[in-house]
Amino acid sequence: MLENIYRFSRDDTKLIEKIIDDDPVLINHMILPEGEGLPEHYSNSNVYMIIIRGEMTLKLNDQEQHLYTCGQIINIPYQTKMNVNNFGGGVLEFFVVKSPNPKHYKKD
Repeated sequence: MLENIYRFSRDDTKLIEKIIDDDPVLINHMILPEGEGLPEHYSNSNVYMIIIRGEMTLKLNDQEQHLYTCGQIINIPYQTKMNVNNFGGGVLEFFVVKSPNPKHYKKD
């Protein structure tokens, strides 16, 4: 068998799971129930957030917050301040694709 099979959880409770941590890419799967969010942080790579369920409220650097919905993919540049929250009704579920893998960036 040449292919690798990766699985991700299907749930409605808060979850942050690393799915793939290969040399070229890191992929995380996240579930945030209504009212939950991530701690403010800076992107440690070029990031793609793929929303597969719910609504994401996202504030980048000093911009106003924006609302993104299921079916959208948001690209966030390296070293961008991020505030990710689920202020909408229902569960927010999304994948975070980091390419290149953050381990390729020089640590300060």
